[in-house]
This record gives sequence, structure tokens and C-alpha cells, in this order.
Amino acid sequence: MKPITVIGFLGTQLDSGRGAGRWSKWRPSVAITQHEDMVVARMELLYTRSHVDLARLVQKDIAAVSPETEVNLVELPIRDPWDFEEVYGALYDWTSSYPFDSDQAQYWLNITTGTHVAQICLFLLAESRAIPGVILQASPPKRQIDGAAGNYALIDLDLSRYDALATRHAQAQQDAVAFLKSHIPTRNPRFNQLIAEIEQVAGRSQAPMLLVGPTGAGKSFLARRMYELKKARHQISGAFVEVNCATLRGDSAASTLFGHKKGAFTGAATERAGLLRTADQGLLFLDEIGELGADEQAMLLMAIEEKRFYPMGSDKEVSSDFQLIAGTNRDLRLEVAAGRFREDLFARINLWTYNLPGLAQRSEDIEPNIDHLLVQHAQQTHRTERFNAEARKRYLQFAQSPQALWSGNFRDLHASVTRLATLSTSGRITEDQVEAEIGRLQWLWQRPEAVASSADASADVALEALLPGEAIEAMDLFDRMQLASVVRVCRASSSLSEAGRQLFQASRAQRTVLNDADRLRKYLQKFGLSWDVVCSAR
Repeated sequence: MKPITVIGFLGTQLDSGRGAGRWSKWRPSVAITQHEDMVVARMELLYTRSHVDLARLVQKDIAAVSPETEVNLVELPIRDPWDFEEVYGALYDWTSSYPFDSDQAQYWLNITTGTHVAQICLFLLAESRAIPGVILQASPPKRQIDGAAGNYALIDLDLSRYDALATRHAQAQQDAVAFLKSHIPTRNPRFNQLIAEIEQVAGRSQAPMLLVGPTGAGKSFLARRMYELKKARHQISGAFVEVNCATLRGDSAASTLFGHKKGAFTGAATERAGLLRTADQGLLFLDEIGELGADEQAMLLMAIEEKRFYPMGSDKEVSSDFQLIAGTNRDLRLEVAAGRFREDLFARINLWTYNLPGLAQRSEDIEPNIDHLLVQHAQQTHRTERFNAEARKRYLQFAQSPQALWSGNFRDLHASVTRLATLSTSGRITEDQVEAEIGRLQWLWQRPEAVASSADASADVALEALLPGEAIEAMDLFDRMQLASVVRVCRASSSLSEAGRQLFQASRAQRTVLNDADRLRKYLQKFGLSWDVVCSAR
């Protein structure tokens, strides 16, 4: 067992007593050396100059009861033992020069004696590992007996040593991760690992953070959840301030962010504080930070590094201590290389960078998110809507397939589930409704080039190859031009359904049940035509 070194303050009240009667009372500094189950090899007894005589008497008494204990008297330059700054500074200076050697000795910090301020300072130094030891808490015997040593307990501030506390800490971490995900049981391993690391960083760092991902991937939502988590942990006290930098242009950009003085520019009729000052002691989320202009980037860099900046039109600096989370859907490395984004600003916000995957890259998370959105809808409307088994299977089959682009990510999914829940009847989402919704999504994600090609394909359609001459002569010009356009779209499409979606794309958004193929089939039948006949003449 390594030799024990006890570090503690002289108890000006508890350790006091000069006559023979002092041996009949419990004196913590002396009693610590009287325990039969352990030997204190050395005691660093801290005291102030006005109590030097008592310190020497305690040193003498310890030598009488425990000759094995070497007592070293340490005078600290403390005038006011209730001044936190003074006490902590004196202790810190002493510990910084003390030759701690954990390989050769174990250190116990006695917090039984000294002022409450002194006890707190010793605790903080142990917690920060400035003193590599454990906390010693002594207490008197339940029944006072002359010379009784009383009791003592050791507290190791390395909480990982305590199974029950470690379990609580792990549970707290799991709860925090679940909070960041809105308690959605996501299944994507990469995403779950990313959120777990973000929780660690959010709890331990005030440094800027950069969230990279496509529009709708959840950057703004995650930033707000981090703020709420830090607020609940009392790590932050100010407001959550969010701004989309893509909406900032010209003088309004600098004014919005940094504020302005009255008369700073045309239209500046009153003074404005700016969002950076509003975010003081809080969290500032700058979405699409890559859209900021060069001047605003330079001002932001100064505000991040020095916590101060100049409002527009002012020669007086203001300060604001905020944490920054930035979001972007661009690769800022390319923006730096192209000279559109400051390299020094990128370096400053790039300490913690996280790439949020789009919904299409997290197909296994679509199902739990659907369930979460249905619960949200029920809370808002006070109506519970659920899928039929077949409808749920069909929707997931499409939603998790390569055909589901989810180009708007969670915004697309939220809109889709909202439509299904709103249009459901008797609390059930049916297969027909799912098929109609799939049609809407396919139309939504249709690539512009495909639409353009279908409109431009086969510019001239010869109706004579499809209809008798007398039938064409009996048609109005309007009907001939409309039919020619319909035939053109049919020939550029791969199926009757695809052609119907293109032809009825505007009106289909207002219909509950969609059957564009049947609608197109009936239109062609008016002229005695069918899909096969129209397309055979391509």
C-alpha cells in the first residue's frame, strides 16, 4: 500500500484547545492520525499566519499520538479566508509547485476543517485533478470517548469508479442522445454514432460547430435541440437566435447581424442591437453561412474570436459572448478554394464539423420517422390516424426504394405523412390513398429535363396517321391542337400512367383519388384511339 499524505486546513475552531482538556474533545486533524487501520505518513497542514501557534501545537500533539506521521506546516498568504478568489489563488499556487508523485504516494484531501470556501476550493482542485487525490471526510464518534478517533470516509471524484454512478451517467447520456433525436428510435448506425458524438461535444465544448447537409436534413432542428439540451444543463442562459444567411443582402446583412447606429445608412431611423448581441450568453445558429458576403465574414470572424465587434456606423465596440452553430448545404472547402469564403473563418468554425445524411441515405429510419410524424399529427389534431397493414407495406416499399428521391428530405416526408393523415377516413390510411400519394411524390420528383424533353419531343404530330380525314375536318382547330399535344406527350412517355401524370399535373393536386391513366384512356377513347394505337406510330 502506498504511503498516505493528508492535505488539509488547520481547524481554527475544531482543532483548538491548549490545556489538558483538549485531549477529551475530538480534534479532526489530530484524530485523522489516530486510526488503527491506517497510518498517515505525512500531513500537509495549511494555516494562516495569525494561527501559527495553534498549528505548532497540533503538530506537537500529532507527534505524540502518531510518531510515524511527519507534519509539514504550510503557511498560506490568505488575509480573508472567506474570499473565494484569494483562497483559490493561494491554493492553486501552492499545488502548482508541490511535487505530487502518485506512483509513490496516495493523497487524501481533508475537507472536514477550514471555511466552507476553503473546502469548496479543495474540492474543485481535486475534481479538476490539479491535486491527484481523493476527498477525506472525517466525523466525530457517536459517543464521545477520550482519545476516540471517530470515523472517516473517502470519496473518489473519478465517478467511473462507482458502478451505480457510472450507470446513471450512461443513462443520462442515452437520454440526452434520445432528446436530440426527439426520442425517435433511429436505426441507421452512422447517424446514431454521429448524434452520440454531437451530444458529447455539446455537453463539453463551447467551440463553434458546423452542420453540413442538404436542405431539409434537419440542421436547424438539431441546432435548436442542442440549445435546449445545454439550457437544461445550465450550460447556457441566453436565447436561441436563428437566421438564414441566404436572406441577408447589402446593408441589411451587416445591420441584421451586428446592429447599427442611428443614421448609419439611408433608412436607419433608429438604433438596432443586431442578432449577435441578442444571442449574448446564448446560441446563434447561422444557417447557410456560405451565403454571407466578404465584409460580414470578416466581422463575424472577429466576433467569434474576440467576442466583440463594431455595429454599423459606430466607432465604439460592443461585446457578446455567444456559442455559434453554423449550417450549410455547400462544401465550404470548395468555396474557400474558389475565393468565395474566407479560409481563416472556415478554419475557425471547422473544429467540429458533422455531415448530416439525407433521408434517402437513411432509408431504415423512414419507418420510425413516419410513426413519429403520425403521433405529432394526432397531438395537433386530436385524431389518431393509422395505416392499414397493406397500405403501410406499400408505402414503405416505395419510400425505401431507389425511386423515392426524397429531394426535400424530412420536409417531403412530413408533407407526405400530413397529406395521408389528413385525407384518411375513419382513422385508416388505405392502399388507394397510398397509391395516390405515391403518384404525387413521383410528380414532385420528376426531373425538369424529363418534363422538357416530353414537351419538345415530336414537335409535329401527323393526326392523319391516326384518324380518317373526315374526322379531322370535323374537329375544331382547338381540339386538333389539343389532341396533337396529348399524342406528343404519350409518345415521349414510357407508360400510360406516366403520360397521365404529366398531362394532369396541375389538377391532380386537388383530387383525393388519382387515376391519371384511366382519365387519359377515356380522353383518347373520345376520338376512337387507344394507348397502343397512339404509340405504335412513334
